[in-house]
Amino acid sequence: MAKRDYYETLGVAKNASDDDIKKAYRKLAMKHHPDRNQGDGAKKSEEKFKEAKEAYEMLSDAQKRAAYDQFGHAGVDPNMGGGRPGPGQEGFGGFAEAFGDIFGDIFGGQGGQGGRRGPGGQQVFRGADLNYAMEITLEEAAGGKDSQIRIPSYESCETCHGTGAKPGTSAKTCGTCSGAGTVHMRQGFFSIQQACPQCHGTGKIIPDPCTTCNGQGRVKKNKTLEVKIPAGINEGMRIRSTGNGEPGTNGGPSGDLYIEIRIKQHEVFERDGDDLHCTVPVGLTMAALGGAIEVPTLGGNAEIDLPEGTQHGKTFRLRGKGIRGVRSSYPGDLYCHVSVETPIKLTEHQRKLLKELDDSFKKSGDRHSPNAMSWTDRVKGIFK
Repeated sequence: MAKRDYYETLGVAKNASDDDIKKAYRKLAMKHHPDRNQGDGAKKSEEKFKEAKEAYEMLSDAQKRAAYDQFGHAGVDPNMGGGRPGPGQEGFGGFAEAFGDIFGDIFGGQGGQGGRRGPGGQQVFRGADLNYAMEITLEEAAGGKDSQIRIPSYESCETCHGTGAKPGTSAKTCGTCSGAGTVHMRQGFFSIQQACPQCHGTGKIIPDPCTTCNGQGRVKKNKTLEVKIPAGINEGMRIRSTGNGEPGTNGGPSGDLYIEIRIKQHEVFERDGDDLHCTVPVGLTMAALGGAIEVPTLGGNAEIDLPEGTQHGKTFRLRGKGIRGVRSSYPGDLYCHVSVETPIKLTEHQRKLLKELDDSFKKSGDRHSPNAMSWTDRVKGIFK
């Protein structure tokens, strides 16, 4: 399928300024970002997000925009000599790319760092973001909690002190890029700059790597983080811990850690937004005669007055007994659904009493079972 025109994708004119292009991308990114679109339309939104991001990446770069204006998509196609993304930037694989460009401005992250030049002339890349699934109870979700989690982290290697070289040796300047970390390739009309394939953008070659860290200059460790779960958080919501993702390359900023909430199934309640639902079993006699019953809430017990002749499936609403969501001004409600229970394991005496009661009902006509009478009339109408 042919790609859409980049200007058309962003909804801007071909003579649009850099600010207009940035504003247009920002608007589309906010609308179609995967974190804001879940459910059936998630895939379509993700495609639109990727399409807008690709258009912005091309049109926000003066060199790429000029090539695109002159030669169209062929001018920026990597297979035809166009621009190529740096290491770790290919495709839509992770949050490091998803939060690139101006997404640091939108969400407060540190995107857009991948591929920039560091103080030493080397390419600097932002670390990847990490996901952590945390399971909590419904009570903890409603009231909030302070928790600790252990996550993988990286620390400077004590053996080589972070150099990556075996003690007594040192790294050497890469002969391919002369320490720049990048190389230039000319194809047709274009001069392409990309990470050096020999040193992978570091500008250094380690002939004799450290055996402790295998030349990485860092070792994997675990660290403990304090996490504050806000009251009212719901299933699937995420908490961002800035800078606790994977470390960057060549001194680049670390990624972020995203803690995704999973709520354990509750024995009594089911959550629907800020509302709670529960099933309340009621005996046949209580349903017929009525009376007060106790029902549970997250804040203790409450009382419901059952009217005489309460039917199975009757719902009672207790206002304000639900959950106050993180973005809500008032708590939701608790819906109690009555389940009338039929007696089981009857004694002979109880059977006799129920039989006498049933005979009494039949002598009184259909006034004790209005639903059964209307149902019988409907059935007769079907078979006429």
